[in-house]
Amino acid sequence: MQIPILSGIFSDNTPELRTSYPVNLVPVPKESGISAGFLRPADGIVANGTGPGIDRGGVYWNGIYYRVMGTKLVSIDEDGIVTELGDVGGTEDNQVTFDYSFDLLGIVSAQKLYYWNPTALTLTEVTDPDLGIVLDMVWVDGYFMTTDGEFLIVTELNDPTQVNPLKYGSSEIDPDPVVALIKLRNEVYALNRNTIEVFDNVGGEFFPFARIDGAQIQKGVVGTHACCEFVSSIAFLGSGRNDAPAVYLGANASTQKVSTQDIDTILLSYTEAQLSNVLLESRNDKSHQYLYVHLPDRTLVYDYASSQALSTQVWFTLTSTLAGFSQYRARNFVWAYDKWLVADTQTANIGYLVQNIGHNWGQQVRWEFGTLIVYNEGKGAIFNRLELVALTGNVEVGTNPMINTSYSVDGKNWSQNRSITVGTIGNFQKRLAWFQQGHMRNWRIQRFRGDSDAHVSFMRLEAQIEPLAY
Repeated sequence: MQIPILSGIFSDNTPELRTSYPVNLVPVPKESGISAGFLRPADGIVANGTGPGIDRGGVYWNGIYYRVMGTKLVSIDEDGIVTELGDVGGTEDNQVTFDYSFDLLGIVSAQKLYYWNPTALTLTEVTDPDLGIVLDMVWVDGYFMTTDGEFLIVTELNDPTQVNPLKYGSSEIDPDPVVALIKLRNEVYALNRNTIEVFDNVGGEFFPFARIDGAQIQKGVVGTHACCEFVSSIAFLGSGRNDAPAVYLGANASTQKVSTQDIDTILLSYTEAQLSNVLLESRNDKSHQYLYVHLPDRTLVYDYASSQALSTQVWFTLTSTLAGFSQYRARNFVWAYDKWLVADTQTANIGYLVQNIGHNWGQQVRWEFGTLIVYNEGKGAIFNRLELVALTGNVEVGTNPMINTSYSVDGKNWSQNRSITVGTIGNFQKRLAWFQQGHMRNWRIQRFRGDSDAHVSFMRLEAQIEPLAY
């Protein structure tokens, strides 16, 4: 019999079934004749340079790749050579915001607004006292628009370093503070803590933007960087009044909840203060549309395209560790120089994503996936054989890594691991089979684990079972 492997089941400390999402494995919907989808290893991370500090954000503009690392604005060439351009202050745990006009690159760092002019090679801080503090910023219709949490503030069209205090706007349908700004379809979304308002440029002598009343969304975002543009919508982590936090897509005055009950349960394990520092970012890669939710000890990834293909919400987990969960050490994805460029969250390394290895910055990471419940109508069964149908032979050079399996008959407690070798590099005909795998009296869940030395894709789990007659 075939046992589904794209997501699994377990039980927590409550009498409730929970979904176990693959760890460092990506569900891919693809009809192969063997199965309707498979699990492939998550992208590896390769270093190709070092900056002046921990990365805080990146952008590709006018053919040049920029990042803020430590307190320095830097440019990085295709070979990973870093050039320091100026100092924007701030601390390593303070994410920056980038946006750009035709001739200026805007940077928000440490609640201040800076402009990089690549023609004059100058970095300028906006010191007009009418600007106030800057939490977030977008460029729209010739204006740099910022927010201090209370007002929407635009710079002057003919001088982006000047602010007219008579041209302040506000987001007033709810007294909650403005948390972030995003531009979508040339409209500005003011994301408050409990609500979202949409503004359009209507001109006029004073604040040139007017609220689109019918476009309001009755949910808000938990933190400045907990939102991003995604599949022609605003993806955000947040809630409405008296709601628990969840992940939503918002557009056209409506929201679509994309986090599942199990994702919401994970989110509830963090405080609001922790969630306010979460970073959301998107990546469109090889027909996958990924939404990354970077949490303190892991990254949850939603795949919109796979969810549409499989008619279910497809999530998986990324983590940079060999045991348990820890922070995923790739942030601020930038498509430049024909690859996805990233930076490390714990060192000053910069690098890029690859698919031919699974290591993160040269270090092994774990992978794991589970199955749905195997049930024989309460009659039990003997497991004579388990076989993972896999694409082998692409392991780390010089290794013969192990993969192990264990099972649970209650969703909480697990058997001892049973291990087999995956085979060496080039051994494409290796079959991954376990024999005499015990029995079940009622139901059973199987779990598989390995590390990134075993760079293997899994298409199907086949079980040869013998029903019991009681």
